[in-house]
Amino acid sequence: MRRLWPLTARGTGALLLAATCFIVAAEASIPELLYFGILLIAVVGTSIVSLYVGRRTDSVTRSLVPDVASVGRESLVSVRVAVRTAVPTPPGTWHDTLPVGLRGTAAGAFPALGSGMRGGERVVDLSYTVTGERRGVHALGPLTVRSTDPFGLARRTMLFGQRTPVTVAPAVVDLSPLVDYAGATGGTLQTTTNQLGQGADNLVARPYAPGDSMRRIHWRATAHRDALMVRQEEQESTPEATVVLDRGVLRWSMDALHTPGADPAFEAAVSACVSAVARLVRDGYAVDVLDSDGTVLAERVDGGDMTEVEVMLAHFATVTARRDDTLPRLARLFMGLTTGPVVLVVGRFDPADADAVGPVAHHSTLPLLLAAAPMGDALERAADHGWHVAAIDPDGDLGVAWTNAVGRGVRHVVG
Repeated sequence: MRRLWPLTARGTGALLLAATCFIVAAEASIPELLYFGILLIAVVGTSIVSLYVGRRTDSVTRSLVPDVASVGRESLVSVRVAVRTAVPTPPGTWHDTLPVGLRGTAAGAFPALGSGMRGGERVVDLSYTVTGERRGVHALGPLTVRSTDPFGLARRTMLFGQRTPVTVAPAVVDLSPLVDYAGATGGTLQTTTNQLGQGADNLVARPYAPGDSMRRIHWRATAHRDALMVRQEEQESTPEATVVLDRGVLRWSMDALHTPGADPAFEAAVSACVSAVARLVRDGYAVDVLDSDGTVLAERVDGGDMTEVEVMLAHFATVTARRDDTLPRLARLFMGLTTGPVVLVVGRFDPADADAVGPVAHHSTLPLLLAAAPMGDALERAADHGWHVAAIDPDGDLGVAWTNAVGRGVRHVVG
């Protein structure tokens, strides 16, 4: 795409001066002015031709580091422009269009290019940084390049329409570890680790049973107990945790139903959800991420697997609210179970909701409730049921709320 008028202010002035020379030359019979006017037109015409002839762009590609941007975190954007030109081209300026979900300065100087008659296409590498502003999937581009001729008489504006989708994940806040709760989860997932040859401290001894291999005899335990004992691999419990994000739209604004990033309270809740998952995974918990109706929002993340956390973040870039309200039925998901930490993130939360989710606290070693819009004495009532509670706010410090709420045996309400 190009502008309809190809001349700069200087070029427009030169064209007007040439027209004036023609008029004066005709009126005053001064042939020198006629020649001068023709020269000006020739220079302007040559300037236009030098810009519009012999150059075309084959491709514009972009890449981000890291691949998935996050709200509040910088990413480096690299832009590669492949250009074919038959004649040398002058320098200019470039500008890449940023969507509403990204913030940064995407502009700079576009270098002059030599003739590509022998060397083929020329590649121009550009770069700039962006910061995530709004969760979702946004498109970078188009790229605009403006250049002028060496005399500054003509200009060319080219718009390269290739767009690059960019995923902006929710913000992850670094939360304090659950050091007091490590291993005390009551989880049900068991994994067997073969510790043979790695020292007796990782083994248990049991009485000999017919059919046991003689190679497995535990001689030290046999001598101590005066009975034949054999080695048995120790069963190690993998601690479990559950993070629940209630997406019922009645507890958020209608904006949360349609567009990621539109409802500040819902964004604070999504950030709290993914931050809690990241913290629990770092602490070694295997984490299930659910909606209040039991819908799986992300694949189970094993303890210590931060790569899967990054995958989860990309998935949460497009999470929105839903129409049904299932928070009052949350307790059914935990009936008959005993699990580790349960983190419940909700929006509007009233005293009736506190009574409805109260039984969940008795099935968890650490029930944490984070509410974006608590009403009345809802948090106090939830605390009476055994929840560790906190209010979260889009403009507040999630880390402080989390730290206060996780204190063992302490109930905090942080505004």
